[in-house]
Formats: sequence, C-alpha cells, structure tokens
Amino acid sequence: MSSARFVLLVSHTRREEAMAATRVAVEKLVAAGITPVMTEVELTDFATHAAGLEAQVKQLDKDCTQSQLELVMVLGGDGTILKAAEVVRESSVPLVGINLGHVGFLAESESEDLAEVVSRVAAKQYKIRERVTLDVTVFVDGKEVYKSWALNEATVEKSERERMLEVVVEVEGHPLSSFGCDGIVISTPTGSTAYAFSAGGPIVWPTVDALMLVPLSAHALFARPLVIRPDAVLAVEVLQRSAGHGILWCDGRRSVELPPGARVEVRKSAQPVRIARMHEGKFTDRLVKKFQLPVTGWRGTDHRK
Repeated sequence: MSSARFVLLVSHTRREEAMAATRVAVEKLVAAGITPVMTEVELTDFATHAAGLEAQVKQLDKDCTQSQLELVMVLGGDGTILKAAEVVRESSVPLVGINLGHVGFLAESESEDLAEVVSRVAAKQYKIRERVTLDVTVFVDGKEVYKSWALNEATVEKSERERMLEVVVEVEGHPLSSFGCDGIVISTPTGSTAYAFSAGGPIVWPTVDALMLVPLSAHALFARPLVIRPDAVLAVEVLQRSAGHGILWCDGRRSVELPPGARVEVRKSAQPVRIARMHEGKFTDRLVKKFQLPVTGWRGTDHRK
C-alpha cells in the first residue's frame, strides 16, 4: 500500500496574493513530505507564476484520483471554498480554508497561519466536522428538469429587475403563503452568515440541524424568516400569474431559468460537506472576530485561556 500523501490545492489563480500563498503552500507541503495536487486548469495557471515550482505538483485525475486525496487546502475567501467543495463533491474530501478574502466564515485560518496549518496537516492534527448541504430539484409541468446541490443556499430570484416575482411557498407539503417578492433564500446553518444574513435572516450555529427560509423584499404582511426542521421538504413555485421568469442559483455558482409554473424543491442532502478543523474554537468567538463585535465590559469567565 502506498504511503504517499496527496493534498489538493485550490486557489484564486487570477489574484497575485493567492498565487503567492499557493507558492508558499507548495513549498511547505513538499518540505513536509506531502505531494501537492491541482486541477489541470489551476496547474496551468500556476505554472505562469511558479518559476519551475509546478514540477513539484501533481495533476488531479491524471497523477492521482480524488479517492487518494487526504485533504483539500483552499487559499482564498468563502467563494473559493465553495468552488473547492464543488470540485470534490462526489468524494467528500475534507476542506481546510486559509482565508485571503474579507470575512471568510468558512475558512479555518488566516494567511499568516499557513505554516502552522501545513504543520498540523503533516502531523494529522485536525478533526473533521460535517456541514449540512441541500439537494435542489426543479420541476416543470411535473417533470424533473434540473438537479443540483448547495452548501450555503438555494435562491429563487426574479430574472428581470423591473418585474416582481410571484411565488407560493410550501412547507412539508402544505402551502404557507403566496406573495410578490424579489426572491426566496433557502439556507443551511452554514449559509446563515451569507446571503440569508444579508437578507435579514437569523444566524444559526453550525451545530444546529435546521433549514432556513428568508423572503427577499416580499410584498406581504407575513414574510418573516423561518427556521424549519431538517427533514422538511421546502418548495417554492413560480406562479403562472408571475409577470416574468425566475432564476434558481445554488451557492451563486450554478443556475437555471424558472418559467412561470416551475417548482423548486429543497431538502437536506444525505451527503454533507466535510470541514477539517485545526482548532476547537467556539462559533461565538468566530462571530466576534469576523464581525468585530464589541465585547468591552464583559465580566464572565474566559474559557479560551
């Protein structure tokens, strides 16, 4: 049995900062006896910045398979982590994020912690945590026409700025309300700090097993964010009276048009995304750090010491 260890690197290859961090990651992984791997496209882009260092990198699906990967090391913001999750969706390889973006809720560490992350990966000093994902299915005239998934959220939106989208929301097979709106966000706990948060939804701790539904600019008396049990099936139908088409976005990366009459069903997926954590930090601390929340005057016991 081979003792080789493979770590897939995923980065924003169009940004110099990300490429500089990727060069450092390759050097440190090789020094630790771990083989860095990239997709064909990213390896080609990396070669233009690497000055020969690309020879140390293997190509995914050519030199090794997804099943041989130990981890995916993501160098970028949450968008890059979503891209990485899409690459390894079928194999569920754990992701560890090095934040090079702004808020970066999904990232484990900041860029200055890169050496420590590689050291912990080399020593296998990390724990795997699972994040809820969504299965998303679109039906038109009763026929399935599209199927996808999401880690953060599935969003039904209007496709034309000047026209409102008329929808009806269904929870557990029962209609809840119909109204005109800009759209509907159906979110996981992970996505509660993303689009759903921007739309006024609640922040839900990642350890909570639940789904969220957040209307976007709804013209209705009852259009509050909802927190729903995880085994519920949520549905949004674009009503025939809707003046225009809608569009479904999954994590802002995959989309399909929704004509009047289209039905979108969303349920918890049986296949989570796996996140590698180097430290057992509390989500509360993450919120305080990422949003720079004021905690001056707190007199409780600091369990972080």
